[in-house]
Amino acid sequence: MRQDTQGYFYFVDRIGDTFRWKGENVAAGEVTEAVLDCPGVTDAMSFGVRVPGHDGRAGMAAIVAGPDFDVEALGGLLSRRLPAYAHPLLLRLCERLPNTETFKQKKQQLMHDGFDPDVVTDPLYLGDPGSGAYRLLDRVLCAWLTDGLLRLTAKP
Repeated sequence: MRQDTQGYFYFVDRIGDTFRWKGENVAAGEVTEAVLDCPGVTDAMSFGVRVPGHDGRAGMAAIVAGPDFDVEALGGLLSRRLPAYAHPLLLRLCERLPNTETFKQKKQQLMHDGFDPDVVTDPLYLGDPGSGAYRLLDRVLCAWLTDGLLRLTAKP
């Protein structure tokens, strides 16, 4: 909102879709644009999810991928576009992203589902902040993460 000299308020723009991770504000739209630029990605959405024992919300990207998508190349491609704190640490490979009747993305359901393999049937991946590589997130790795045995630290 903006206020003019006479005291009237005017709508200017939305604040935007952001989340906070490792003390930094992350613009979900910027992350989504970077993911969409990766070969083989046909649709994407990014958002923050809570990880027990960590402040803020870790970045997660839901991706619809074509046959030429290479999850192993994704970390390197994103490192050229995004600062380390903005890299999605969690990936969800979806057949399609949920939309409303007016074709707006339903981000809240994906945020609610999070990264629990007992809830999410889509393949899930966890990024290594040190190398940028992604590995399959199974129940054991998820338990280590949620129990605090595995910590998500920023790249050096």
